Amino acid sequence: MANPVKTTFLDELKRRFGSIRKREGSESLYEVGRNGVRIYIRYSRVHNNRRGFYGLRQRDLQELEGHPSVVCSLWDEQAQPLLIPFAEYEELFHSLSPASDGQFKVMVYPQVEGTQLYVNKVGRFSVEGHFGWDKLGTMVYPTDSTAIPDLSHSQIQTLIGAIGCAKGFDIWVPQNNRATLDWTIAKRFDCCARIPTDFDEVSDVAQEIDVMWVERGSNQPRSLFEVEHSTPIYSGLLRFNDIHLTGRNSKLRFSIVANDARRSVFARQLNRPTFRTSGLVDLCTFFEYGDVFAWHNRIKAETTRTTG
Repeated sequence: MANPVKTTFLDELKRRFGSIRKREGSESLYEVGRNGVRIYIRYSRVHNNRRGFYGLRQRDLQELEGHPSVVCSLWDEQAQPLLIPFAEYEELFHSLSPASDGQFKVMVYPQVEGTQLYVNKVGRFSVEGHFGWDKLGTMVYPTDSTAIPDLSHSQIQTLIGAIGCAKGFDIWVPQNNRATLDWTIAKRFDCCARIPTDFDEVSDVAQEIDVMWVERGSNQPRSLFEVEHSTPIYSGLLRFNDIHLTGRNSKLRFSIVANDARRSVFARQLNRPTFRTSGLVDLCTFFEYGDVFAWHNRIKAETTRTTG
């Protein structure tokens, strides 16, 4: 029996982009558009712990290599499809061996702090910027206007803070960075007067974290972001590890934010024995600049539609 979620997705895909073509030898691979954009469709139920389990067949991923392509993750009651550009993860999968059934095991965690992709034996990666049809549209109908702008460290801080504020969090940015936040690209938000009291023990480290999302009115930190624009990713991971080892907040999430070229460096550094032993490897996510930009734009568009 056909999966109704997949059927609905394929119907909408055809409505938006015209005829679709199934790749020979696979029930999950399709092509669309004159330039043959390839779409690998996977479905999972979302389980009680708010995660979906997906198996990515090695032979299917090999069909995506060298082509404009996305991995489409679907689940029940999903507002918009999750369409992950395969090129961003191709190098990571090349470094891995599949399980005995020929599949790579991955999980998707939909959550308020940002949806995450977990690749077994590698780490977590933010994919919040890949919801919706826009990214696929730029592949099917590429134009020069779809490029991500060259964003500075301060501009990335501004966008992350604005996303957190829109999500209902209070925002911490280091005192010496606040004057350089760029209000031409995001709606102005206020910053916390001081860091959460959970961090008093490591205040020298915590007050330099680039952006924090704090539960509004509760003084409870939820997400920490380090923007590694030119500094070593390892130094950001060490700051996170110092905070993690205080053990005061088991729900705290950590994100390294950098350009896509540093994704593989993040995976290698995070899997060092010191971070595997401490457990940081299970709590830290890679957040790419394009994800930040796309997530902020999507929230801004949703706000405009709601208030407009």
